[in-house]
Amino acid sequence: QEQPVESGGGLVQAGGSLRLSCTSSELSSDGFALGWFRQAAGKEREGIACVTWSGNTAFYVDSVKGRFTDSRDDAKNTVNLQMISLKPEDTAMYYCAPCSSLPGLIIPAQRSPRWGQGTQVTVSS
Repeated sequence: QEQPVESGGGLVQAGGSLRLSCTSSELSSDGFALGWFRQAAGKEREGIACVTWSGNTAFYVDSVKGRFTDSRDDAKNTVNLQMISLKPEDTAMYYCAPCSSLPGLIIPAQRSPRWGQGTQVTVSS
């Protein structure tokens, strides 16, 4: 199973924007919804966004709703996360993986997802 490669992270001031990308030749091959997860220092990894296989619908947890947009480009085997109005509490390592959405919760779609190296997002106040 190919490891996803995340990119686009960096250091940004509060209120700023970043666009993350994740590429893997397997991301679009299995019909999964694709999402983003993040892990802040000392905390568990949490799912924050999940876009359906068709790309027509995306789900978000409340903490990022209205600020983050999850999208996919299957022709490029890429999933993107556009982030605006960033807050210091968005500081975390960000990962992509197939996802499932539940009421108020986004979880990995696979029992043992293959996590990439992630991309670090740091938001200064």
